[in-house]
Amino acid sequence: MTVKYPKIFFLLTSLTAAPWLSAAEIDDNENPDNISLAAVKNSGEDEKNRYSPEVVVVQGYRSNPLGKTLSASEGVVGSEEISNRPLLRTGEILEFVPGMVVTQHSGSGKANQYFLRGFNLDHGTDFNSSIDGMPINMRTHGHGQGYTDLNFIIPEFINNIDYRKGPYYAEISDFSGAGAALFSLKNSMDENLLSLTLGQDNYVRLLAAGGISLTNGKLLLGVETQKYDGPWSMVNEDVEKNSFMGRYVSSISDGDFALTLMAYDNSWGAADQIPERAVKQQIIDRLGSLDTSVGGSSSRYSLSSSWNSADWMTNIYAVKSSMDIFSNFTYFLDDPINGDQFEQVDERSIFGGALKHKWAADFSGKTITHELGAEFRYDKIDKVGLYHTVERQRLGTTRQDAVDEASLGIFAQSTIELSEKLNTHIGLRYDYYNVDVDSNIEANSGDATDGKVSIKAGATYQFSDRVEGYINAGQGFHSNDARGATITQDPVSGEPSDSVDLIVPSTGAEIGVKIFDEQRFNISTSLWYLRSDSELLFVGDAGNTEPSRASTRYGTEIAGYYWLTNVWNFDMEFARTISTYNEDRNTEGKYVEGSVPVVASAGITYGAQGTGLHGSLRYRYFGARKLDSFNEQKVGSTTIVNLGVGYRWRHTSIELDILNLLDSKDHDIDYAYASRLDAEPPEGIEEVHYHPVEPRTLRMKIDYRF
Repeated sequence: MTVKYPKIFFLLTSLTAAPWLSAAEIDDNENPDNISLAAVKNSGEDEKNRYSPEVVVVQGYRSNPLGKTLSASEGVVGSEEISNRPLLRTGEILEFVPGMVVTQHSGSGKANQYFLRGFNLDHGTDFNSSIDGMPINMRTHGHGQGYTDLNFIIPEFINNIDYRKGPYYAEISDFSGAGAALFSLKNSMDENLLSLTLGQDNYVRLLAAGGISLTNGKLLLGVETQKYDGPWSMVNEDVEKNSFMGRYVSSISDGDFALTLMAYDNSWGAADQIPERAVKQQIIDRLGSLDTSVGGSSSRYSLSSSWNSADWMTNIYAVKSSMDIFSNFTYFLDDPINGDQFEQVDERSIFGGALKHKWAADFSGKTITHELGAEFRYDKIDKVGLYHTVERQRLGTTRQDAVDEASLGIFAQSTIELSEKLNTHIGLRYDYYNVDVDSNIEANSGDATDGKVSIKAGATYQFSDRVEGYINAGQGFHSNDARGATITQDPVSGEPSDSVDLIVPSTGAEIGVKIFDEQRFNISTSLWYLRSDSELLFVGDAGNTEPSRASTRYGTEIAGYYWLTNVWNFDMEFARTISTYNEDRNTEGKYVEGSVPVVASAGITYGAQGTGLHGSLRYRYFGARKLDSFNEQKVGSTTIVNLGVGYRWRHTSIELDILNLLDSKDHDIDYAYASRLDAEPPEGIEEVHYHPVEPRTLRMKIDYRF
């Protein structure tokens, strides 16, 4: 049979040459333990044959995604893809989401900075993240709304990442404008692992992970410890990171039950972004710092459980987290005597859970699949504070609050089979928020409520066995900081301040195509549009609200994966975005500050099954960007190349990662704002401040499996 591809296939591959793998799901019936592994041995296989030619290799990205997704910009990344890519930081696992950029503007211990679909997501606003149904985003957080710190995750225990871009999914709630990443943990490990990584700048990582079979289930255990001094000329990061995971899984009442305990503790020194003039004037070098006492500590402890069957899914969780961060971005602008260093504190407990039911019905010979669910979350924030400090010693309190924030969401989504090739889906969601703020400034205490109905709809059409088209539209939202919803007085100036809405809506749409050939390639492409009614956010660094205007973003994304041979794979991705404000363009400028217009990446991977040589060479590019709304201050692009090579024996493997292979001197992130150095004019100087890319670094890893 000859398959005829539509003309769009040839147009996309010839014009873009920028595809991406869309790793597909492993069917639970084929893999009841939901395991994504490089090699799966038969139950009767001897230990010595673990890497024999008869081993079956499970590669999720070669599974057919057609008929399994609602949009072209949805996909799944398996653990094997994650293990094959050299990473500088844990947070870079989100760069498996096509078009996502993950950077850092401070110390290794705090949450990364994220960029996607024209959003400077800061530390997570407008991008929803969860792990086994437990939310990662922190609302009303001391450092930023939606704060997403991934450092507590041990990457070797990730089974897959289900990414969904756009507000088209009824089960995704807060921070859903740009998309979502749903992390799933492994339910089984085929072997125990001891891993030691040593690198430059005193990098040490030790991991012990494995599982044991119990009478009624399996117990997975993992311990990770990491130390790192960093490459900075004036600051020793002195990272001390420790993580633990214990996970018990069992089959109960025709469903899979999991009970997971996670613990994480970290402390670090930081090299914050620096003003360009300080380097040009040779006050510091490009790896230097103007305040060497900044840094912080954080911890996260959680207990969660889930039970999933063919028709029902439920989970509950409890999280205890804390953060204490010291920063100084403006030096002597506000306080010429003591300096502008400040401390941000967040101490909270989170409780919540979700319940979802799936079922199918027949109507006039057509199949209709329904999903109905509800979720609840309660944040008891004992302290969220902002303080003026000198060398980590408090001089005064800018603002300190205790906040109770509760939300309830209910949703329903139905997929209707109109014909053998055409399916439609429609979703409805309602979210209700209630917050109570107890502030040290009495005028800023109070309560607020808000609710929102969101509608999602779309259709898929299968042109052939290998080509599927999609159209989607939907409404999403992000919540604002509860303190911004009750504020009436600026905590710094004491002047009146306007409150903001508790919920900020967004509306998006896209059309797209997926093309899949199990022997050759997997390609997806989309054209998308997103409008945010307002980007009103609480500014944690200043302790007040800073309103912004309604904005519009639109762009194109093309991603795919090519199988060159059985051992050579090639992937590429490309995203182009245009981001502008809708209002007051002449007086306040039209461009969204910090939006990244172009993101591209490519990689070539070599890996024989079982033993032997393996390697990965990866290229990442994010384009020149505007730092102000009038396009008066711009910065250049950033390019990074990483290389990883290794060799596997039956029980042992050795890998060498060369991160920033070409020793790029580009910037990880750039900002434009005013700061003041000692002896400069009182009003300071407005210019570019940046955090440099870490210099080339080598890391050697030795794994022993048994």
